[in-house]
Amino acid sequence: MVVSRNGLIATLDVGSSKVCCFIARADGGTLRVIGIGHQLSRGLRNGNVIDMDAAEQSIRAAVETAERMCGETIRDVFISVNTGAPQSHTVGVEVAIDGHEVTDHDVALVLDHGRRHEHPSDREIIHSIPVGYTIDGSRGIKDPRGMACERLGVNMHVITASSGPLRNLATCVARGHLRIAGRVVAPFASGLACLVEDEMDLGVTLIDMGGGTTSLAVFYDGQLVHVDMVPLGGSHITNDIARGLSTPLAHAERLKTLYGTVLPSPSDDNETIDVPQVGETDEHAHHQVPRSILTGIIKPRVEETLEQVRERLTQSGFEKLAGRRVVLTGGASQLQGVRELAARILDKQVRLGRPIRVGGLAEATGGPAFSACAGLLSYAQQQAAERTIRLPEPEPAPSGAFSRIGRWLRTNF
Repeated sequence: MVVSRNGLIATLDVGSSKVCCFIARADGGTLRVIGIGHQLSRGLRNGNVIDMDAAEQSIRAAVETAERMCGETIRDVFISVNTGAPQSHTVGVEVAIDGHEVTDHDVALVLDHGRRHEHPSDREIIHSIPVGYTIDGSRGIKDPRGMACERLGVNMHVITASSGPLRNLATCVARGHLRIAGRVVAPFASGLACLVEDEMDLGVTLIDMGGGTTSLAVFYDGQLVHVDMVPLGGSHITNDIARGLSTPLAHAERLKTLYGTVLPSPSDDNETIDVPQVGETDEHAHHQVPRSILTGIIKPRVEETLEQVRERLTQSGFEKLAGRRVVLTGGASQLQGVRELAARILDKQVRLGRPIRVGGLAEATGGPAFSACAGLLSYAQQQAAERTIRLPEPEPAPSGAFSRIGRWLRTNF
């Protein structure tokens, strides 16, 4: 069920740093968020569930907060997939249609062939997206229906993820008495929230810098054509600060948020920061360190993350197709100077992306950190609006002598 009977759509973004739930009401063609809940994520690391009970409690708390805010109860949710090391590849299939005009049935048949393409048994298909059709070998066909040909083909962008982590996440969601209405890889959802149509058509790379992972999605000609993920994120920066300055993780996160930057300044050596020490019981037992030390810890980790993204993009072969445009989103993208550093390392034009297609978001929940959750709403709305092409149900095989006689009469007369 995409949209519930009371017109509600619910989404759940289960990340390594936070769990976020949006409940929106579909009013005509627009979506307006009426319930928001977000909690500190527990029981997850680098996108994977490591403690089922803790993850379940975080999910329950986020959903219950959103339900109380809007006074509604939800049962079906769309969830983001940050786990299972998503991989994408393109599959090309063809079917013979004997020269007649292409019908909805033919399109459904070739799509079904594409979705049934073999993949490793330990991986599940998250998305199978048609990115282009062929008519007798001619490429670039967006909608083949009504065209006459001998062979109809389709190129499918198939995204898979490891089955084990997906099942663990599904179990945590089910323990909260929720049903999964759909699964969307996180960078795809973020792209639906942040990108404008011209960017998707001309070519763009979206980089979602989350807590435990940094994922990337390449859009071209209005379609998602590539997805990849780097196992580095904002939590790794926080851990580096905690280790480098011998401070608790909570204070390391605070230092990163208040003073963190990747752009060194000449005044950094003169500006000092109070750093609480691990294990100290005296609240006044702080060390003072120059801000330049904090910058020296943060910058190498961000550089490493962006360099790995650049390598993955180059290895994929989609770097030129993605054009000169990059959109950064996710909580870690809000670090001061990340946009400028990304422009230098990736050698592209970079902007910061935030949700643009959903109403009802306050300033605190309308930033880059909530892009994936907002994008899930856009995905659910698309699923409700698109006309689903289905194969006709086969007639049941009749049995008995009279049925066989009737079938012979229908065939011959």
